[in-house]
Amino acid sequence: MLDSPILILVYEPERACQARLAAEGYTPDRAAEISSYLAQSTDIAAELEPIARECKQRGIGFVPLALDDLPRLITAYGQNVLVWTMTDGIAYFRGGAAPALARLEGLSVLGSDDSLFALCQDKFRSGAVLRAHGMPTPEAGLARDGNWIAPPPTTENGWFVKPNRLGAKIGIWPDSHCRTPEEALDISRRIHSYYRDDAIVQRYVAGRNVRASFLAVEPDSGPKAVGAVFVDSGGDFQTMADSLALHGDTGSAARADGRYVEPELVSVASRQPGADAAIRTICGQLMEHLGLRDVFSADFRVEADDSVHLLEFEVCPGLPCFDFRDYCRRQWDLSLAEAIAETAARRLS
Repeated sequence: MLDSPILILVYEPERACQARLAAEGYTPDRAAEISSYLAQSTDIAAELEPIARECKQRGIGFVPLALDDLPRLITAYGQNVLVWTMTDGIAYFRGGAAPALARLEGLSVLGSDDSLFALCQDKFRSGAVLRAHGMPTPEAGLARDGNWIAPPPTTENGWFVKPNRLGAKIGIWPDSHCRTPEEALDISRRIHSYYRDDAIVQRYVAGRNVRASFLAVEPDSGPKAVGAVFVDSGGDFQTMADSLALHGDTGSAARADGRYVEPELVSVASRQPGADAAIRTICGQLMEHLGLRDVFSADFRVEADDSVHLLEFEVCPGLPCFDFRDYCRRQWDLSLAEAIAETAARRLS
């Protein structure tokens, strides 16, 4: 087995994260909310057998490896391996250590530059970098427990307030779009109380939610392989409650009692080709200037006049999520397992 090329898929389990957060003093409810960011690690379990089968058909081995086992086992499979980090994190989550550890051992890595694993998890700093590159990212302020760290931008439509270092809609509530600085500071107090995090206070932008996904099944793929879809969940924006009902342990419970409803996905190109072209241009800039590559996603707001706003990017998109599966089918005509195996095989060949 050590002579065969091997794909190592590294992930951080939800329940391991919950246990660590509980040890740090988080209540069970808060620990469960925070760890839901790692729901794709739970959801990928059903795909492990199909991935292994598809890898075998392509002449490569497959090893799913929990993050805590990585330091001990990363060199156990020889040098002819490809390390694919499935979950990131530098604060509440720890997956950002995986690509750095692999690079330290001289192993091949699939994914973006190491530095982006840290940058994407700090929305305030990430937004500043994106704006410095001339990208259409809304200006933002930063608040900590009711006090301004950086003042919010002026706006006519209010602000959108969310945790600075948490994703998966954690800490997004129906009142996250607020109208006054006092309301924004009040939400920052709630965020600090619940999650011990700062709050990014971003200028609210109107429009429909768009998810852009990218997987370089063919190693030289460029922005043309980006797939952008409107994600319509029935409201102006997805809340934490909406997200919890779609993924991980809570998503399984939602399926059992009939609350699981996937948002409708509609190709942006089919409705607003001008906006689709702008999104591809921005993704190309992210790849060329920032170092995004191999696999990533980005969230946008698109207005009716084709104005595009880049909200944030993600270096470890939720592979088993409904939107990424849809992307693999639309763009590559492959199932998720086929897409993962084919991407790895082309790099290990």
